[in-house]
Amino acid sequence: MPEFGDHVDPAIFEQILEMDEDETRDFSQPLVFNFFEQTQETFAKMDRALAKQDLKELSALGHFLKGSSATLGFTKIRDSCQVIQQYGNELNMDGTREPSQDVCLKKITEAIKTAKHDTADLEKMMNKFFKNSEQ
Repeated sequence: MPEFGDHVDPAIFEQILEMDEDETRDFSQPLVFNFFEQTQETFAKMDRALAKQDLKELSALGHFLKGSSATLGFTKIRDSCQVIQQYGNELNMDGTREPSQDVCLKKITEAIKTAKHDTADLEKMMNKFFKNSEQ
């Protein structure tokens, strides 16, 4: 198992890899790359919701992507999506109410930027991992 740093929970990702019948990665590879396609669609929806300042939609999208990333063990993306979900619900990370919509939108904007960056980094790592496992 390669070193993905804090991008991936190795225990969870290893469970995904164990579902492969053999080293061809016929199960895990499409699952992972479908996730990256899904993130691009979700980030586009987030950008539209952010432009409309639609906190509820941002929260729902954050929740959706958080679940997908958590299932695969993609921890950094999961954590950014948790921020999006929380502030979309007008809650601070400790669960207390955040009365300022401007603060919520600022925190969400930062979290989306971080999530996009972490997704791009992780996609490069996964491309390398799956390319190496084909050899």
